[in-house]
Amino acid sequence: MSEQPRRPRKPGKPYRRPQKDPVRILAFEALRAVDERDAYANLVLPPLLRKAREKEGPEKFDARDAALATELVYGTLRRQGTYDAIIADCVDRPLREVDPPVLDVLSLGVHQLLGTRIPSHAAVSASVELARVVLGDGRAKFVNAVLRKVARDDLDGWLERVAPPYDEDPEDHLAVMHSHPRWVVSALWDSLGGGRAGIEDLLAADNERPEVTLVARPGRATPEELLGEEAAVPGRWSPYAVRLSEGGKPGAVEAVREGRAGVQDEGSQLVALALAHAPLDGPDRRWLDGCAGPGGKAALLGALAAERGAFLLASEKQPHRAGLVARALDGNPGPYQVIAADGTRPAWRPGSFDRVLVDVPCTGLGALRRRPEARWRRRPEDLEGFAPLQRGLLRGALEAVRVGGVVAYATCSPHLAETRAVVADVLKQHPGTELLDARPLLPGVPGLGEGPDVQLWPHVHGTDAMYLALVRRTS
Repeated sequence: MSEQPRRPRKPGKPYRRPQKDPVRILAFEALRAVDERDAYANLVLPPLLRKAREKEGPEKFDARDAALATELVYGTLRRQGTYDAIIADCVDRPLREVDPPVLDVLSLGVHQLLGTRIPSHAAVSASVELARVVLGDGRAKFVNAVLRKVARDDLDGWLERVAPPYDEDPEDHLAVMHSHPRWVVSALWDSLGGGRAGIEDLLAADNERPEVTLVARPGRATPEELLGEEAAVPGRWSPYAVRLSEGGKPGAVEAVREGRAGVQDEGSQLVALALAHAPLDGPDRRWLDGCAGPGGKAALLGALAAERGAFLLASEKQPHRAGLVARALDGNPGPYQVIAADGTRPAWRPGSFDRVLVDVPCTGLGALRRRPEARWRRRPEDLEGFAPLQRGLLRGALEAVRVGGVVAYATCSPHLAETRAVVADVLKQHPGTELLDARPLLPGVPGLGEGPDVQLWPHVHGTDAMYLALVRRTS
């Protein structure tokens, strides 16, 4: 067979293989998982980083690589709304017509240009190389053209251009400036009770990287032990809290590895402590956590109950989450039991418990610092889906507690439809109840409002936006 003649090359630059950048490829993979599978970055990123650290050769991650990948993923997700508005101003088609993988590469590039100290030329070059690897040369040219437009101005300049004036549309202005959906801005503003300064501070706090907070589980670990760790400083409000400053790793803490301490936001700790210290009429022997998954509050409640010789029943509807609760409670010094049961259809007799906690499922709008993608995933209609469950769980808790006992209704959302509206509706149907003033049970914590319920805030307390109402059954 005769050899076929080679096709002559077109004149121009010789072909160059794209340079693989393991850090940016990993960040892109994490963003695709969040978009395609509705995954959460805090669940997707750790295994990707662990796998990268285990590799050999040039693709093996060191601490700086892991830190950069983490910043690229979380920074891009937090500022997604702002970056979308900027990208939309730089393309000649509606943003919905840009392929999602292309949009992810563009967003990563925009974050490097406007949200990091990476030099502009390096940010554009690295993003174009990423596009060549994951998208191909054709779409890499599109990425290059868009990012060069973005690089012509800084973040403040772009915000002045793409955000509508505050006086014309305050909610849309804040939505673009602080990268939140408009409906979330409106809901949070209602919960705060008005005022521009408060809402701007809250939205800004949602875009900050949260500290890692540990809890020393009583009887198993002490705050003093945790404070002996590198980068550890005391908590602000909870006597069992220790904060890890930037760079501190919970997995490196021996007490965390052994389950004697855990990672738990200080707002979550305060909810458990308030219930444990609420005044009771009568005995204090049986406690219930009616929505116990994944187990952080149950582990703290179990340790507090053990100090008094009380028994804790931790109930969780989903069996796999009940398994997480059992793992968190393993080694608890006092008596406890973990079951898979539905709190709206109790597996226990009415009036069986002295103290009951229901930390109900919700939109998660109080934890947007930790799960920034949730703000883009949630919709206003989600509130209607959660409402019957939240009310059913609170009704079940009031039936489970004895006369003279106390129920704590908690949720990681400040939305009024998930907080005060739920409590008010249920208590109308249960006249033999009274709201307790929760504020004295959070000693030293400022800015708790007029009561009797409590709403914590990231920009005021440095915690997730946890809500707490304490209800005593009177008849």
